[in-house]
Amino acid sequence: MGKILEKINKPNDVRRINKKYYNKLAEEIRDFLLENVSSTGGHLASNLGAVELTIALHATMKFPKDQIVWDVGHQAYTHKLLTGRREDFANMRQLDGMSGFPKRHESNCDSFDTGHSSTSISAALGMATARKLSGGKEKIVAVIGDGALTGGMALEALNNVSQLHKNFIIILNDNNMSISENVGAMSNYLNKLRVGERYNEFKEDVEQSLSKIPHVGNTLVKKVKNTKDYVKGLLVDSNWFDDLGITYIGPVDGHNIKQMIKIFDSAFKIDHPILIHVKTIKGKGYQPAEENPSLYHGVGCFDLDFGVKASQNKVLSYTDVFSKTLVKMAEKDKKIVAITAAMPDGTGLNRFYERFPERFFDVGIAEEHGVTFAAGLAAKGYKPYISIYSSFYQRAYDQILHDVCLQNLPVRLIIDRAGLVGQDGETHQGVFDISFLSAMPNMTIIAPKDMNELIAALHFADSVEGPLAIRFGRGKAYVSEKNSEFVYGKSEVMEQGKKAAVIAVGGMVEETVNAVELLKKDGLTPTLVNARFLKPFDGDLISNLAKEHDYILVVEEGMKQGGYGQMVQAYIEEKQLDTFVEVMAIEDRFVEHGSVPELRERLGMDARSIYNKVKERML
Repeated sequence: MGKILEKINKPNDVRRINKKYYNKLAEEIRDFLLENVSSTGGHLASNLGAVELTIALHATMKFPKDQIVWDVGHQAYTHKLLTGRREDFANMRQLDGMSGFPKRHESNCDSFDTGHSSTSISAALGMATARKLSGGKEKIVAVIGDGALTGGMALEALNNVSQLHKNFIIILNDNNMSISENVGAMSNYLNKLRVGERYNEFKEDVEQSLSKIPHVGNTLVKKVKNTKDYVKGLLVDSNWFDDLGITYIGPVDGHNIKQMIKIFDSAFKIDHPILIHVKTIKGKGYQPAEENPSLYHGVGCFDLDFGVKASQNKVLSYTDVFSKTLVKMAEKDKKIVAITAAMPDGTGLNRFYERFPERFFDVGIAEEHGVTFAAGLAAKGYKPYISIYSSFYQRAYDQILHDVCLQNLPVRLIIDRAGLVGQDGETHQGVFDISFLSAMPNMTIIAPKDMNELIAALHFADSVEGPLAIRFGRGKAYVSEKNSEFVYGKSEVMEQGKKAAVIAVGGMVEETVNAVELLKKDGLTPTLVNARFLKPFDGDLISNLAKEHDYILVVEEGMKQGGYGQMVQAYIEEKQLDTFVEVMAIEDRFVEHGSVPELRERLGMDARSIYNKVKERML
């Protein structure tokens, strides 16, 4: 009969396929995902685990009328395939290609843009409430992972679900993993549900639980009795969800399509909120990913036969430099503690955990809690270093402002993945932290230009009494040929020139050094400055540059609005200094996916663009 996947070219085509071929379709989808992700990179393990679940949802829903909100969204590849985007996978996550996350502008079958964790229940509940207000009949589903369920926003949403009093389905996609192993009481609670005594029983308690459902309970019980090989132990002791006004169903085998279709069809007929606990295997169907799902969470290109090597493309990164340095510091200082939010591997803090497990804290997907937790540690005399990606610090804005800065507590915010990060796109670009942190009183912000300066900044942090943020980019650590003494609040003049001065921030120093080398070949010698300290602001240096240069260019891989460059412009205007300041930064926009070099070129922030801009002013 040929490939089943090839028969799916538009939304709802899967409903036209005989259900007896769904398992074969799942196999074909896994083969397709493995072939394509190994070529383009992407989120692999999470998608391999959600294939059957997605097929079952598409078999019981109609798109785009019905709507799914995928929490985080990195498990939505099968959804994209089943809504007619098969041909777009060849350029997935590439510049101008298909996103690796749901995007409303990409398809009307993507009902909500996602990329950060724990948002799906809130968004889907809002959509279900809108449906209630307008009298609609569409099906609305939130799919959330067990790791994301630890997020405060997800718990806040669950607290409000019972107020809907209408059908609303939450699928708990439980693979016992977020990016790394789950932690905390919620994980322990779900584990009890997974292994409860009645998990493998199918007797009176199932019927009693179902019969309590208003209006349809007896009918549902009858259907259960007449269904062969139905899920064993469909309902388990679940007082917590019941107390929230949510009927709990599960655990359900997330790789049994026939079983899930029957459960979903029944659940859609129930006129109040339902949580269906679906157990899946992260990385299913590809043994290396099943054995090491963390390694296969987000991958670059790899050879399918040999798999991803733990050392693949391994070079010394800024994250490596940070983690190794912090361990050495902690060996000498027992007050140093390390905190992360479900990212011990990504932030390099797994190394700290192995050396000092009693001083390492993974708070789960709970950035807000993590920051205030760090503030509490600092208030009691400890030295917390909390490492979170730049884009995820956005979730803890109020906690940084209210709980850390207001009290002037010595919390060290390690901002990993600062600047452009590439192929995960708009939701992951770390380009907002300068703008929102620089407005906070008591905050010190350091943007190291290279590996050695990052090490110096970490050691220097111990001498700063209040809050301090150290931001660095993703990938290989740059090593500059020039380094100078680390002085609080002072920028570094790397090369003294004339007529024009270029001030580079953090990761843009390397790009600017390359631009200056091009200018030298043309006989032009601008002054090159490493901003280093973004706050406190080095006004003395800016005054001197203004006196000695006709033109100042500030280059930063962040938003122009509220960025360091605008601080320079405001200072020049306030002091009425006679020089022209131009800022090369990201304009008022979100930055799409693509490789970092491609994005810098498109944004006009690469070495050639810097060279052209300065040359134009110096000639």
